[in-house]
Amino acid sequence: MSEKINVAKLQDADLNGKVVLVRVDHNVVKKGGIKDPYRIDSTIGTLIKIYSKGGRPILMSHVGRPKDKKSGEITLSKDTSVQPVVEYLENKLQLNIRIPELKEESGKGITDIDASVQDQIRDLKEGQVDALYLPNTRWFYGEEDKGEASEKMAGQLAELADVFVNDAFGSWQPHTSTVGVNKHLPSYAGLLMQKEIENLQRIFNPEKPFISVVAGAKFDTKADSLYALLERSDYLALGGVIYNAYLCAKYDIRIEGVSDDDIKVAREFIDYSKKKNYEDKILELPYIIESDTMEGKVEGQYREHDVRGLKAGTKLNYVLDVSAKSFQEQKVQDAFSKARTIFTNAVMGLTPHFDEGTIALDKLIDSNKGAMKLFGGGDTNQELKTLLPGVYMKAVDDPGYYLFTGGGAVLKAIQEGTTEGIEPVKALIK
Repeated sequence: MSEKINVAKLQDADLNGKVVLVRVDHNVVKKGGIKDPYRIDSTIGTLIKIYSKGGRPILMSHVGRPKDKKSGEITLSKDTSVQPVVEYLENKLQLNIRIPELKEESGKGITDIDASVQDQIRDLKEGQVDALYLPNTRWFYGEEDKGEASEKMAGQLAELADVFVNDAFGSWQPHTSTVGVNKHLPSYAGLLMQKEIENLQRIFNPEKPFISVVAGAKFDTKADSLYALLERSDYLALGGVIYNAYLCAKYDIRIEGVSDDDIKVAREFIDYSKKKNYEDKILELPYIIESDTMEGKVEGQYREHDVRGLKAGTKLNYVLDVSAKSFQEQKVQDAFSKARTIFTNAVMGLTPHFDEGTIALDKLIDSNKGAMKLFGGGDTNQELKTLLPGVYMKAVDDPGYYLFTGGGAVLKAIQEGTTEGIEPVKALIK
């Protein structure tokens, strides 16, 4: 990890007596509750550092998707409120945190940060509250805007504070709260942001042999990062619908639910691997599980296949998992046991019913005690916690593991070819 992090660091900021606006990624609320607080816990170090340097924090994060894609209307509801996050932080750290009440405009969400917030900031400076936590940033009309509303929001946010800290690595999209405020205030990378960038370097400069495992619902959305990982990795394994598309393209079979477009993109990927003599890098997992229904693992309605024995033209119903038997193959066992770096951004099957592939994968990764094991955030971390809680609890504090808080951000950086490949990080570069 020799590459220097080219961003201003929180440790170097003068925060004494200053109000610090902190963008975090606390997008962990589902249906009004917190399923996994890992992303919140990961930012506590930054919060403590701000207090230790005499700063007074105002936190902000997005939660869910309150904006209707078709109509553009923004709806404020309990399901996308930051209230559960605030309650979690108050209980865990024994803090008094206040959420400012801001007026909403029907369909547009919050269009203004009115003067009433200044009274809250005065209470913050005088120590009557320990922190402020702004409402969901996606409740603000200007958050995803690219024009005047964005500029207005960025300016109003900047007026609340003296310093801006971005600790939201997982929030990689260039929205106002991640790339707009830094234009108006001295800006620094939080401790988590720094740690995420440092561990990205383990992917860009891995100790070899290096294995990557990637799964997903559509091949075309992951294609660019897959090409980049194929270049960098000694082995690349696939899962999910991505793998189904690959199997269709390579073995000339059809699998229910795999589109012609995905098969076309997968075929181009295979052709590229042949052209570059990378075919042997693709680590095939030969045993798959076909199901007649997506409603669950119904007895008599699912079966195992060895793809190597399927004839061209074979039509399968839904392939919803990789069989655990795949991970007992000698080539697969050897590849994982000899690896020195393993990166996985993958749930292999349609959980919760089809989970044996994910369990087998995570157990095999864990069995390699000498490798650096990098997990790509989001569902990858959540399923590790759900399916193998003991391994997850160990991984959180094990120096042989690193659990990224944002899988999409990791893949975006890989796609861009640099640790500084996501817009919010670029915005922090000196």
